[in-house]
Amino acid sequence: MPTTSAASLTIAEMREFASFTAAEQRYIRRSLDIGLGRQDAFKLWARTADENAAIRSQYVAYQDLKALRDHVPADTGLEGIESFIGKLTRVAAFDLAQERIEGFSAFRFLYERLLSAEVRPWLPSAFCAAAALPQIRPQRRKILLQSLSEAAATAPGWSDARPSFYPEFIEKEAA
Repeated sequence: MPTTSAASLTIAEMREFASFTAAEQRYIRRSLDIGLGRQDAFKLWARTADENAAIRSQYVAYQDLKALRDHVPADTGLEGIESFIGKLTRVAAFDLAQERIEGFSAFRFLYERLLSAEVRPWLPSAFCAAAALPQIRPQRRKILLQSLSEAAATAPGWSDARPSFYPEFIEKEAA
């Protein structure tokens, strides 16, 4: 039976990923390559000089990911919150400022994979904090903040199930 539930979870994650815009899907795959060290993002994703510069900036912004993975605070205590939520908000603000993530669902999908399932309780607050920063254009800020559902913002608990689907670059075949 565990195999069936694992397969169901993977299919649900694939469906969720398919519901994101093409730009969100591309950004998530690129971000996972950078954040998890899966591929050389410059070779795989840089099509222009601007994308090359954006990837370089993303590598710098993502330097705190390892520290964040290693220091996820317990959701019941107050120890370590300042440094954790501050760093998480800074990285999240970078991603939201790129204007490729359209809402909380894509943000959560990405960060569950970049950091781990244990980060789930912290994602609504980091998303709100990052989306409300003055670095985010006001109209965009409104769209982002409205994308966080009441259910996600007030969830009484979070699943500790690890993500099973990690989307990767798919090379197009020459016709």
